[in-house]
Amino acid sequence: MDTSRTVPGAQAIARAAALLRLVSAGGDEGRGVQELAQSAGLTRSTAHRLLSALRLEGLVDQDEHTARWLPGPELFLMGAAAAPRYDVSHLARDVVRSLAVKTEESAFFSVRRGDETVCLLREEGSFPIRSFVLSEGTRFPLGVASAGLAILAFLADQDAEAYLSRHPDLGRRFGAHHDADPLRSRLAHTRDRGYAVNPGLIVTGSWGLGAAVFDHRGRPEWALSLTGVEFRFGPDRLPSLGRTLLAHAHQLTTRIASARLGTRR
Repeated sequence: MDTSRTVPGAQAIARAAALLRLVSAGGDEGRGVQELAQSAGLTRSTAHRLLSALRLEGLVDQDEHTARWLPGPELFLMGAAAAPRYDVSHLARDVVRSLAVKTEESAFFSVRRGDETVCLLREEGSFPIRSFVLSEGTRFPLGVASAGLAILAFLADQDAEAYLSRHPDLGRRFGAHHDADPLRSRLAHTRDRGYAVNPGLIVTGSWGLGAAVFDHRGRPEWALSLTGVEFRFGPDRLPSLGRTLLAHAHQLTTRIASARLGTRR
């Protein structure tokens, strides 16, 4: 049931929530009202009205010089209150750092949130040429970046198909490789390898590898990933990077499961 049509006021809340997610994804640079309105499918005036209301509540802020919208202080307080229940970044931080050190590439930890992945942690590798596709707060639909491709590949078949049915526009938004049939093929290759490969499909020349991290029930709720320039991900090095990535993903999966067991005792 579409609650935005059946519950009074739900549509306004859904629109405000969409704007909050978009503002959060903008990070420290912020986003302009026109960009936010377009991404949210709103008129500029509606977006500005909602953002102004959110600002009064402290949920967003506006840079006085650039007029760009930024996350507000109340979001920080709410996030801090929710973190003990949902955040596992403290368990992942040293794993992400180890992955960056051992591969010399940029390493990331992302969480599944509905039909998207959100980057939570980034650790730079020592190789001087880097890719800047991901940073903390960046969101991508499942199946697009390597983290989301890895997560989607290990969802139950019916869940993956339901996702593809909900998002028939992925190919239009991100290129023909993200149409349903090519994406199904890439999901199958991911399951065979154990990790996902994004051969520069978001930014030309920027490659990514992703491996799912599972919860105590075996559900892919997070992912570790690597990004770097294309020549660093050639066939002579790719299998080694994949093995290292999978080993770290397994380590983190085990750590998360152990932490949950510890809290239940």
